[in-house]
Amino acid sequence: MTRELALFVAEVLRAERRRRGTRRGRHALTPYRQAVLVLRWFRDATPVHRLATDHHISIATAYRYLHEAITAHDAHASTCSRC
Repeated sequence: MTRELALFVAEVLRAERRRRGTRRGRHALTPYRQAVLVLRWFRDATPVHRLATDHHISIATAYRYLHEAITAHDAHASTCSRC
């Protein structure tokens, strides 16, 4: 995984948090760490329980973060003129 890809995904997640009006400090992971979690799931098919353990979050939170990232991706793709 490249750092540039993780930074790009983190920016998409940050934009989604702003769109939703999520206040700072309300997530257990930063957008960058959430991006790493999501990319590991997409690219390596890392099991969710392993992602949760590695990132010190609950399995429920890991699933919520994955769903949030998929929603953010869909929102970004629908508005992106380069995509």
